[in-house]
Amino acid sequence: MSCLLAGAAMIALSGGSFSLHWTHSVERIEWREEWSVNSDGLTLTRAAVKGSGAGMEPGPDARREDGWWVWQPDLPPQPELLLAASGATLSGWTLCSGERCAEIGAEPGVPIRLRPCPP
Repeated sequence: MSCLLAGAAMIALSGGSFSLHWTHSVERIEWREEWSVNSDGLTLTRAAVKGSGAGMEPGPDARREDGWWVWQPDLPPQPELLLAASGATLSGWTLCSGERCAEIGAEPGVPIRLRPCPP
């Protein structure tokens, strides 16, 4: 079983993957991403957005699925993700793995670092 470090907390991942869901701070539009954890780091496997606007344009190969623009981003594996917690958003991020979800970064403060657990 793989895991993810979210700040000082460790999150066990079901199947080595997780999703992030949030509402854009300016456009108030839903966004979601699916990530996998592997030996190269964190790999973005799919992105989806409910609309478009300031800094939220769907990828060039996006297609409509159930009201969402969905695409596979061309992004190399990332060693970590840095989630800014400004307090300007309606909520934090919802991080899900399998059937378990948790909200992170709802309160303003230090950015949250997501990274794979060390081997």
